[in-house]
This record gives sequence, C-alpha cells and structure tokens, in this order.
Amino acid sequence: MKDTLTTPPKTLSGLRQRLKAIEAGEAGIRLGKRSRHVLALLVEAPQQAAVSSISELADRLGVNASTLSRLAQRLGYGGFSQLQDVFRREVTEGQSFYSDQASRLLEASGDTQELARLSRLGRQESANMASLLERIDPAAFEQTVTLLATAHRVRVHGMRQFHSLALFMAYGLGMLRPDVAPLDAGRQGVADALAQLDPGDVLVVASCFPYTPSVLATAEVAARHGVEVIALTDSESSPLARVARHSFPVPNHSLFYSNSMCAFMLLAQGLLSEVASALGSAGLAALKHRETMIAELGASL
Repeated sequence: MKDTLTTPPKTLSGLRQRLKAIEAGEAGIRLGKRSRHVLALLVEAPQQAAVSSISELADRLGVNASTLSRLAQRLGYGGFSQLQDVFRREVTEGQSFYSDQASRLLEASGDTQELARLSRLGRQESANMASLLERIDPAAFEQTVTLLATAHRVRVHGMRQFHSLALFMAYGLGMLRPDVAPLDAGRQGVADALAQLDPGDVLVVASCFPYTPSVLATAEVAARHGVEVIALTDSESSPLARVARHSFPVPNHSLFYSNSMCAFMLLAQGLLSEVASALGSAGLAALKHRETMIAELGASL
C-alpha cells in the first residue's frame, strides 16, 4: 500500500517520495534546508541509518541528536526509533544485518593502536549501559520486579544469542523462588510449554533487531491467553513492546558484529537483584536450601 501525505512513510521508497514532495512544497510539511539535507543523507545511506545509534548518526551528520528527534517528529513519527524502523525494515528484507555489522567492525580495523578496538568497544558498552539507566521507567521496573517475585510460574524465552540470556535469568531467578524455567526447559517444545501457563503467570521474552519471528509469535500467543509478558528488547517501537505489559528498550549499538548483550545483562542482573531484595527472608531461605542440597549431593558423590 502506498504511503499517503497524511501518514509517515513506512518504506524507504515512500520516504524518498516524501522528501521529493517536501522539496517541491507539496507535502504540507516545511523543513529547513539543514533538515532536508540531513534527511537526504539518511535516505542515501539506509544501512548506516539502520544499525547506528542516534548519537552515532548525529556525530556523522554533524548535528545534535535532538535534531534527528525533531526531524522524525516533523515527519509524523512518534520518535526517532520509528523513523529508524523504516531503514531497519529495508535492511532486514535484504537479510544483511550481520554482514553490515561485521563491515563496521572491519572499517574500524585501521587503528593499529594496541587494544584500540577493545577500548572503543568498552566505551560504547559504557554508553549503552548509561543510556539504559536513563531510559528505564521506574514504575515499570518496580511492577516487573513484583511480577517476577510473586507470579505462580515464570518462564523465560529467547533464541539465538538471547537463549543464553534466558538461561541466565531462569537460573538466577530459580535460585530465589520455585517454578522458574526457560520456556522449553523440558524439551517438550515451546507450544507445549506455553500451554502449561495460566493467566497471571509471567513470560519474559528477549529479542532485538532483526527480531526472531518465533519469539514474537510466542509472546503474542501468551498475551492473548492472559499471560503477563515482559519484553527485553531494543526500542519502544519493537514488535515485542507492542504485546508486552512492560517492555524495556535496551541500547545495543557497538562494534560487535551482532547485537551487543552487555546492557541486556545489566538489566537482567538488576531485575534479579531487586527480586532478591523484594523476597527478603524467603529468598535467603531459598538460597540456603539450595546450598544445603548441593552440599548433601556433593557429599554423596
């Protein structure tokens, strides 16, 4: 379906047409010369616009991040992340995300200083974690902690690199309270495991661009059946955020050839630490019981 002049474009071709209409004075939107130039640069380099953070793009374009946010809003988007989704969809359809990320890593290989890339990666991850802390909704965080501490059942689901995050969260939460597991812990299949959840149970899902379709489908089915879905994802416009009761946008931009996991791990550890605090003596008793069982098992081997 073609984008109309009354709605923000959903495709790159639509965005190009919108730019032409703006330049011709036919779009009902007025942009300054500088904003039009910035939009043209974004359209000309969709891969860069898709995988870079707003601060990285702003640096490359010689503008402030707030300029990009205002540009997106003038075009009718809710924020820059929604404008960026146009470029991300273009890149995803070409299935070039990971190779694009690897290309960025190779582009940075010209610096021969010892540990230069590691140092740069460290600075980027520090920025990701600082941005995460600025973006977290305190009320959503507190309510999520309460759900994780009190729900009858908690399951955690992630695929590909997020499978390790799911295992970590399930292991850590399982140390504090009963009936916690990765969604497919019994290897009976995701569908069978999901069918065991009742309304009010919790499903934590994790995925980011390019989103794993099966994880999104699992979250959608769970939400329709009254399961409380918590999403760890990459933006407020993520498809997971649209079906979750609470979602946490996690910055993940770095030189790493795939999606960075550092800020995701910080969020996971923060949630688990708060659950431990919320459970208090009950959580401590669970940890002591676990230690006793491990000691008895070790003595019998």
